[in-house]
Amino acid sequence: MTGLLLLLRRLLVVPPVLLAASVLVFALPRWMAVDPARAVLRARTAEAVPDPATEARLRVELGLDRPVVEQYLRWLGGVLRGDLGYGYVSRTPVLEQVGSAAMVSGLLTVLALALAAAVGIPAGVYAARRPGGRWDRFLGAGTIVGVAVPEFVLAPWLVLVFGVWAGLLPAIGWGDPAHLVLPVLTLAAYPGALAAQLVRAETVGILQRPHVLLARSKGLSGQRVLWRHGARLATTSVTALAGMFVAGLLGGSVVVEVVFGIPGLGRLLHRAVPAQDLPVIQAGTLIVVAVAVTAGVLVEAIATALDPVRRTAERAG
Repeated sequence: MTGLLLLLRRLLVVPPVLLAASVLVFALPRWMAVDPARAVLRARTAEAVPDPATEARLRVELGLDRPVVEQYLRWLGGVLRGDLGYGYVSRTPVLEQVGSAAMVSGLLTVLALALAAAVGIPAGVYAARRPGGRWDRFLGAGTIVGVAVPEFVLAPWLVLVFGVWAGLLPAIGWGDPAHLVLPVLTLAAYPGALAAQLVRAETVGILQRPHVLLARSKGLSGQRVLWRHGARLATTSVTALAGMFVAGLLGGSVVVEVVFGIPGLGRLLHRAVPAQDLPVIQAGTLIVVAVAVTAGVLVEAIATALDPVRRTAERAG
């Protein structure tokens, strides 16, 4: 089975997963016990008890008087056409709001992943060179802190140290490259530390495999064995987890975007929830699920293509 067929076979699971997610997202207001008609009127008039006649007319206008299945199909059809409706609060197209916010969150996610890979993978490989050595112990302590400290603790500390005390970087805001530094550092801390731990553990095991010991016995230099054999295979296992990192970064961006005042998807959803802006909540949730599922499948396919053992097992299956 070629790599393209492997990728297509994995992508086949995406549509049913997204369809199931759309059902859950559509049912979200009912689970939250939120009446869409009252949510609209509350956002427009700020009245706790809306006028019954106005509420009845709005129910008809929104199609809430129709069967639930018909409501879902109409909503799903709008999503597939790119028509996500209008926000209850801003009264602007949801697609524009969510699209621009998703671009900001996507940029933060890509930069954080790139930084985590650029630092975590080489650090893990280098530590595996001498298990128990000084660098290995230092890396072990540092990665424990990186994994254990959550974003809502790390972000305020970075703001205090680099933004307030040292004054080296802007504490909040968006629009300048300097505004990216602290948010990206916050988001990259956990995946970078976890990647270093995983790569270190994988590389130590790989360096004891027979084909690596044989390469050493033939006179291959230690550095070449380390980076050519150990790092390449160890990176494959970390690559398979990149999809999980993407989902985690999108979730963690809520805290980071609120703390640093970034107009991303996380802050948009954070404001939409207390305002009960249902179209924004549903569209934002659906985009996060779609990106996480698609990224997970693509990354899994890439990891399979890079790993000869997994590739052989897939072909046999």
